[in-house]
Amino acid sequence: MKLGVCKLKKLVFSGLLWIGGLVGITGPVAADDRSQRVQDFTLGSNYGNEVSLSDFADKPVIVLAFLGTECPLAKLYGPRLSAMQAKFAEQGVAFIGVSSNKQDSLTKLTAYVHRYEINFPMLKDVGNRLADELGAARTPEVVVLDSQRKIRYRGRIDDQYGVGFARDKAQRADLQVAIEEVLADKLVTIPETVAVGCHIGRVKELEPKGDITFTKHIAPILNTRCVTCHREGEIGPFTLTKYSDVLGWEETILEVVAEHRMPPWNANPAHGVFINDARLSQSERDLLKQWVAGGMPEGDPADLPTPPVFTEGWRIPEPDQVFSMRDTPFEVPAEGIVDYERYVVDPGWTEDKFISAAEARPGNRGVVHHILVYIIPPGKDRIDLEQILVGYAPGSLPVLCDDGVALKVKAGSKLLFEMHYTPNGSKQSDLSYAGVCFVDESQVQRVLQGRAAVEPNLNIPAGASHHEVVAKDYVIRKDEFLQSMTPHMHLRGKAFRFEAFYPNGTQETLLDVPNYDFNWQLKYILAEPKLLPKGTKIRCTAVYDNSSTNLSNPDPTMEVEWGQQSSEEMMIGFFDTLPAT
Repeated sequence: MKLGVCKLKKLVFSGLLWIGGLVGITGPVAADDRSQRVQDFTLGSNYGNEVSLSDFADKPVIVLAFLGTECPLAKLYGPRLSAMQAKFAEQGVAFIGVSSNKQDSLTKLTAYVHRYEINFPMLKDVGNRLADELGAARTPEVVVLDSQRKIRYRGRIDDQYGVGFARDKAQRADLQVAIEEVLADKLVTIPETVAVGCHIGRVKELEPKGDITFTKHIAPILNTRCVTCHREGEIGPFTLTKYSDVLGWEETILEVVAEHRMPPWNANPAHGVFINDARLSQSERDLLKQWVAGGMPEGDPADLPTPPVFTEGWRIPEPDQVFSMRDTPFEVPAEGIVDYERYVVDPGWTEDKFISAAEARPGNRGVVHHILVYIIPPGKDRIDLEQILVGYAPGSLPVLCDDGVALKVKAGSKLLFEMHYTPNGSKQSDLSYAGVCFVDESQVQRVLQGRAAVEPNLNIPAGASHHEVVAKDYVIRKDEFLQSMTPHMHLRGKAFRFEAFYPNGTQETLLDVPNYDFNWQLKYILAEPKLLPKGTKIRCTAVYDNSSTNLSNPDPTMEVEWGQQSSEEMMIGFFDTLPAT
């Protein structure tokens, strides 16, 4: 099979938020039962030279690694594959990288090779013919060939990363085990696993047709729902600002939309109406499916809507004071789990401050998972859980108070930056910061109040799959308007619910999050503030999954108590209120 090389359009993909696929392992299959032999092929490399499978005729084992230059997992696993190539080189194992994505240009391939220090050939599979021949579906996905060029293993590299989770380290190094077993002339114990990652961007035979077009129907959806994060310089996994951005990612987009993983929104629609509800409507989902089924016609450029305008820099008025999390950047490793980093900052406030606007800004959006800036009251060494100055998560909004409303912070208070980082495959650095706007006390009519229902006495049994914790009721002391709610748990969080028990004996579910996702620290902002009469009890109920079925669980054999790190747990129901008068 002789395949050529061509140049394709540039696309951008970053972050670890759009991982596709389902994690799973088939039962053991005897290697001798897998008789498919891969025939010789020739593909062009990113440097323009041709490379054939037969060039490695003397190698007892060959690993074909299907990679995508912008896929989050391909970024994480690229350096790991290079390390494995170096480890097994003396034993004659050869690694060959293959990009079958139609959107991966040679320039992008070369940049990927250099940035992630790939030490094996990277080939361009034009028309995804090799991927089709071998049935490769995802990036990254590996195929191990023996000396007869029979397939002995296919699937994932290991089980460290999956949909919505990342372990501190792999529990099973599937590829390494397969290589060692083939070298030892043994049957591969588990010859097939399900690869996790992005869909390969295949060239399709279908000619674009139909009345549903990008310019008229799809661009408005993307502009409204997606490009806040999915644009150049933001954390979205790939840009969605123009037609060419979507080509090659359509299957991944359909998958994450169908599974309600994108746009991120975890609230049960049966309870509450929220101004920042990010969900696609059913009609929007249907339009996306119809458009892809019709071959993704571009449409008339005259139908393109006016692109949304985003504020460059601060989304609040020019801050009166800006403070960095620390003096020097934090170095984020290329991979693994980074425990919370915490930095105390003294803003030098010698008098009470009234803050009308606040914004936390990541220095490096590619690796900042979220930021929480807490207030440490004067003379204290711990944060006040009822006073969060501001937070950041991808797609979140800054604090912007209405006229006459402000957050009061006492003189002598300090600030605690809580930083959570997500490695993206290459070493990074970050120096995040926050800014605030002050207002004179004479202009303040109502003070924004931070509230919290907390249960610090956690004791989650090892292996428990549905452990319920109810915080002590928070009693409203005077009439207040509920503004927003934010559930907070860590990796074992499963579900969270806010309920109101009113003085007249009625009760109401204010917010129900049946599938809590630690990857998204969402604040749910009510479209209309809700009156909480004096005497109302706010009850927060959390459910934890400390079993092995929770793939995010660091250690299902461990009894879990309250702690600061994500490997420990918290149970906090944050909510904001304003006095009714």
